[in-house]
Amino acid sequence: MATKNVVQTVHDTLWDAMKADERVLVMGEDVGARGGVFRATAGFLDEFGEMRVIDTPLAESSIVGVAIGMAMHGLLPVAEIQFADFIHPAFDQLVSEAARIRYRSAGDWSCPMVVRAPYGGGVHGALYHSQSIEAFYGHVPGLKVVVPSTPYDVKGMLLAAIADPDPVLFLEHKKTYRLITGEVPDEPYQVPIGKADVKREGTDLTVVAYGLMLHLCLEAAQRLQDEEGASAEVVDVRTIAPLDKEMILDSVRKTGKAMVVYEDNRTYGVGAEISATIAEELMFDLDSPVARMGGPDVPGMPFSTPMEHFYMPDAAKIYARMLELARF
Repeated sequence: MATKNVVQTVHDTLWDAMKADERVLVMGEDVGARGGVFRATAGFLDEFGEMRVIDTPLAESSIVGVAIGMAMHGLLPVAEIQFADFIHPAFDQLVSEAARIRYRSAGDWSCPMVVRAPYGGGVHGALYHSQSIEAFYGHVPGLKVVVPSTPYDVKGMLLAAIADPDPVLFLEHKKTYRLITGEVPDEPYQVPIGKADVKREGTDLTVVAYGLMLHLCLEAAQRLQDEEGASAEVVDVRTIAPLDKEMILDSVRKTGKAMVVYEDNRTYGVGAEISATIAEELMFDLDSPVARMGGPDVPGMPFSTPMEHFYMPDAAKIYARMLELARF
């Protein structure tokens, strides 16, 4: 057992996976000699060589397309998109090819590949290094989308993603890379894809979140307990697709109130789907309307620090909305 931050956990998990199975390889822009922009693959080239640590051109469509070919011919590629904002040229490869291979082949072919991508704002990254992309890809049947929020879940879900016979988009909130730490077991283990987790037990309201927002919700929930004596249960989605509706609904059924927090643009976001599911399934169990907090519907996250703070949900904003819901 060791205490690690998120990016160190990514590094060590990939390292151990490549040691354990020679079919596992990593590929992407600058993953080799540079070790990745965030150093997630530092030292890999020297250890595993250029046949398993592949520096690619700046061409996301080819990164994902080549990974698909590798996956269909016996390898287990882990492709890195340097920033999630750059994944859009590979949209057709992910949506029209990787996600549909099992269906279009009537189950004869699978596509066991992982696409890692750091996403999210709060790091002064402005338009092209701050986007949240999960709603685009969570809409696609055949593609699993996971968003672990803690080092423990990062290791378990990354190993589960590598072992999965179908494509997995593995999103890592870049602000959590060195901000969030936790205990990580030394031995290999898997956290099941498609299962949410209650990170904080509560009785008065349910708050559903993922990524960086999970940690801000936990902070706000503690303040709500300390200042108001109200008990918020915080559910970590962990997997966007397939969504663990059962755990979310069980929590809301217990508390009678629900709030969903996400960083992406509010309209048509993942929170809209979760909110609609709660309203559809639990209308007569709810003591108040479902609350939803997301980013504003603007084209991009501003570079200006005050404007970035305006855009991002934070613990204070989340607390204020929690308080309204608790008092409703």
